[in-house]
Order: sequence, then C-alpha cells, then structure tokens
Amino acid sequence: MNKKQDVKADTAQKDAKENGKIRDYDKQMEKLQVEIAHLQAWVKKSGARIVVIFEGRDAAGKGGIIKRITERVSPRVFRVAALPAPSDREKTQMYMQRYIAHLPAGGEIVIFDRSWYNRAGVDRVMGFCSDKKARRFLELAPRFEAAIIESGTILLKYFLTVSEDEQERRFRRRIDDPLRQWKLSPMDLESYRKWWDYTRAYDEMLRMTSTDFAPWWIVPSDDKKRARINCISHILKSIPYEKVKFDAPELGKRQKRPDDYEEDRTPRTYVPDVA
Repeated sequence: MNKKQDVKADTAQKDAKENGKIRDYDKQMEKLQVEIAHLQAWVKKSGARIVVIFEGRDAAGKGGIIKRITERVSPRVFRVAALPAPSDREKTQMYMQRYIAHLPAGGEIVIFDRSWYNRAGVDRVMGFCSDKKARRFLELAPRFEAAIIESGTILLKYFLTVSEDEQERRFRRRIDDPLRQWKLSPMDLESYRKWWDYTRAYDEMLRMTSTDFAPWWIVPSDDKKRARINCISHILKSIPYEKVKFDAPELGKRQKRPDDYEEDRTPRTYVPDVA
C-alpha cells in the first residue's frame, strides 16, 4: 500500500469511528428523551414544581443542553426563562422580583437560561452593579433558594465550564458561520476579553452559593455531546419521578361525509411546491 492509500485508509477509519460515536450519542439521547417524556407525565400528574438553572461560561453549551431537554416535550410543562436586560421599570424593583415571577406553578418545570446569578457574573464584572451589591447578593442567594426548596420546589443548579482554547474556537466559528452569528453578542466578546475577571467572579459565586440543599453541579463541556448526556442523565437521576401509565384513548370512528356536503370552490392560494 502506497502513502496515498495509507492516508485514505486512515481517513476512512477516522470517519467510521466518528460515525460510530454519533450513532452511539443519538441512541443515548433518544433514551434520555423518552425518560424526559416520562418525567413530564409525572410532573403533570403529581403537580410537582421544578426549577433547573443553567449558568456558566459563554459558549459553554447551555443552549444545546436546554434544546435537547425541551425539543420533544410540551412548552406548557417545560418553560424556558431567558430574560433580557431589565427594563427601566424592572431596574427600580427589588432585584429578585422579576425572577420570582417566572418560578413554576404546580405541574411545571422552569429552565433558567441564566438566572438571578447574573448579579454575581455579568453585572459584577461589567459594572452594572457595585461590588457591594454583588457581595450582598451572594450572602442572600442561599436564603432565597432555601425558601424555594422549603415551599416544595425541586431546585437544581448546573455550571458549565469550557477551556480558553475551546471557547475561542467556538467564538471564531460563530464569527465565520452565518447560522451561528446571532449567538455572538457584545457581552460574549467582553467575556472573552475579561476571562480572568469572570474566573474570579465565578470562583467566589460557586464558593459562596453552593450549599448542601442547593449545590452547584459542574459540567465540563469541551465535549458538547458528552456534556449533554452527562447533564441530562444527572437531572433525571436527581428527580424522584415515576413512570405514569399511559391510558391509550380509543380513536373511534370518523364521521361519514354528509350527503349534502358540497366542496367549496372558492380559489385558494397554496405555497409553491419547491421540494
């Protein structure tokens, strides 16, 4: 076998290995999404209230995990709270006020794509709040979360980490790919430049707000697919749900076309068939 053939064979072997990983990932994800559907049925029946918080580095993969959790379930049960910058009115409110409004009622799971911990991260690093206010938040947050849990709500907190090199690779991919450019915000660019300021802020946040009743679970996410499998598996193991028996309904018989029905002849506009 010559050198050219060696390279071709090596490439084919790598492709086969990668395809095998993808198939394995798809199988694992399908099983997890079936379990998420069972979780949904249990939440609806039991009236449980669940909060899942996702925090972490920019481009760490929070959106990818949230998408896999929610893509096969009802948005009436799984609600995603991704709050924009506060309005002028919200800026005059008690800090936690706008987050409290998004907490779940019975039979709901709320996923926070970033949460009240903005105060410990972007607000603090970018100077949107004083260092004194950020420290006071870190002191009060565990008490707030204790009250949530004492009310009977399940609270889970996940922090996604990503290496400097991998974050840069993902940012550059967003810059080059029109389908990903919408993900790149001015705050993302600042988080890239202020890596170590964010590191110090996150270190203190994790140290001061990880408690026995509401610990932070760290999700290494340089490998996005592994992070998704690991995180979703942990969420399912952390909630004491049970499989709810599905009572299959009778489809019944469709009514017959009435003898007096006349098809409407009004012209209708159809989308062009370009498929």
